[in-house]
Amino acid sequence: MSIAAQTSAELAPPKPRRGWPRERVIGYVFVGLWVLAGIGMLGYLANAWNLAWFEKYIPTYISGLKVTLSLVVVSVVLGALLSLPIAYARMSKNKVLSALAYGYVYFFRGTPLLAQTFLIYYGIGSFKPQLEAVGLWSFFRDAWYCAILAFSLNTAAYQAEILRGAIRSVPRGQWEGAASLGLHKMQTLWKIILPQALIVALRPYGNEIILMVKGSAVVALITVADLMGVTRLAYSRSFDFQAYIWAAVVYLALVETLRNAIDWIERLITRHLRR
Repeated sequence: MSIAAQTSAELAPPKPRRGWPRERVIGYVFVGLWVLAGIGMLGYLANAWNLAWFEKYIPTYISGLKVTLSLVVVSVVLGALLSLPIAYARMSKNKVLSALAYGYVYFFRGTPLLAQTFLIYYGIGSFKPQLEAVGLWSFFRDAWYCAILAFSLNTAAYQAEILRGAIRSVPRGQWEGAASLGLHKMQTLWKIILPQALIVALRPYGNEIILMVKGSAVVALITVADLMGVTRLAYSRSFDFQAYIWAAVVYLALVETLRNAIDWIERLITRHLRR
């Protein structure tokens, strides 16, 4: 074979394989299994439909849903406020501040949310005499406030890292250009850097909120009557497994609503980039 023919044979595109690739077959199998599971769940709900049970417990589910939403909203807002100084400390050139912020983030990202909730509710709550002496017992004896504290501290660690990464993604030239115009560092941060960083951070922020919604179920273990808490109560009284299925449906609806809301916000704030 001549050199030219050998070269052309090497450069020729590979022949397509006949049949479906293995990855597509596996993907279709998993999709089919999920579809069958969904059909089975719908069939079970249709067969086990109990109007009396539904009318009895739907007000309880609504109250639990309100508690879950309140817990997530308050925790996310407080965590966002707390994440600002933590992210600043993480990026600080002061080694002490940076080390303290790193330790905070390392602990709350490296330990389970359930363990953190137990440490605050059962651990700190065990120091009743000391808490009463400083007037904090009324706070730590309430499971709701302990849950808010645990969730706020946890999400602050994640939000701080999201914010820090988003700020780092903005080119250094933005800071230099603002400095050449005589802008102060705080002005540069709030008016130039953060608006660009929040576009990058929107998706991770949305994922963190979704994780908070699903993670909020752990507060049922410290007697907070959230959605999962009232679900456990409904099942313990009726021994009807559809109590947990309806809870899963509500959580799924919440997550899907949040996902679509984040998609809409992203399209809204990035419309100038698509022109």
